[in-house]
Amino acid sequence: MSAEELAEAKDYGRKGLACDLADRSIDVAYLALAALVLARPIDAWLETWPLLAGFWSLRLAALFLIVIGLHMVVSFPLSFYSGHVLEHRYGLSRQTFSAWLWRYAKRNALGVAFGLAMFLGLFWVIWLTGPYWWLVGAGVFFLVSVVMGRLVPVLILPLFYTIEKLDQPELARRIARLAEGTGLSIEGVYRMALSEETVKANAMLAGLGRTRRVLLGDTLLEGFDPEEIEVIFAHEIGHHVFRHIRKLIAAGIVLSAAGFWICDRLIAAWVIRGEGHLDYAALPVYTLPMVILILTVFTTLVEPLQNAINRRF
Repeated sequence: MSAEELAEAKDYGRKGLACDLADRSIDVAYLALAALVLARPIDAWLETWPLLAGFWSLRLAALFLIVIGLHMVVSFPLSFYSGHVLEHRYGLSRQTFSAWLWRYAKRNALGVAFGLAMFLGLFWVIWLTGPYWWLVGAGVFFLVSVVMGRLVPVLILPLFYTIEKLDQPELARRIARLAEGTGLSIEGVYRMALSEETVKANAMLAGLGRTRRVLLGDTLLEGFDPEEIEVIFAHEIGHHVFRHIRKLIAAGIVLSAAGFWICDRLIAAWVIRGEGHLDYAALPVYTLPMVILILTVFTTLVEPLQNAINRRF
């Protein structure tokens, strides 16, 4: 990179970091407002609806959709700036506004659906298992991580990108040769159409078990020669050889158990202070935003540790 290119890359990185920190600050401030001010009145209003009053799961789902919907409205301007304006300013995006908006809506719809299922499941774990829910929750988190690891390359990524078998036999042979003797089983090598939205080059080793595959961005294939791509894939194989994925999953189980335990203690103290007692089988629906807030803050605080581990790997 030239001195000018390096300076531009650093400037882009600084602005991206500023947007990320601002986004996290908005998340925490909004969730604190939702948990401490909005949750009880909204839950009380939802309880006036006959259908929702008798079905806690439906009321929980309605509260989740309201809280997350308001959050999307609050955070949209920053999302637009960081995801569209900033990317175009540095010549990294090829998306029109309508294409970006469609991708943004699709990504958030998927995130809302997944989040709704996860928090409904989490509250059912709390209602059914009582004071040991945090331990059960960590185990469920592990199972979900494994299932999602298998499904992402075959169900989730194709919703956003055109993915097809790589039609470059020589490059495929290079990749297969690199994987020999490592114990790495690869279902196939695929071309992923990143150029529809960006000029950034990327590659990944995605999936688990029978769905494990190599995904090479078309921006990478068109902008780098086979030797460079081979080195990039060697980096991915290195993660497998040194069992980094297993170690990260193990660390994730420990951190999720710790996060759920801290959440349990804080929620218990908060509910007892307001209600005078805590019945896990009847944990109030209005605690949902507080649960999301606690887990969000915990995730933010432990992320530097996770980043340090990732950099070490």
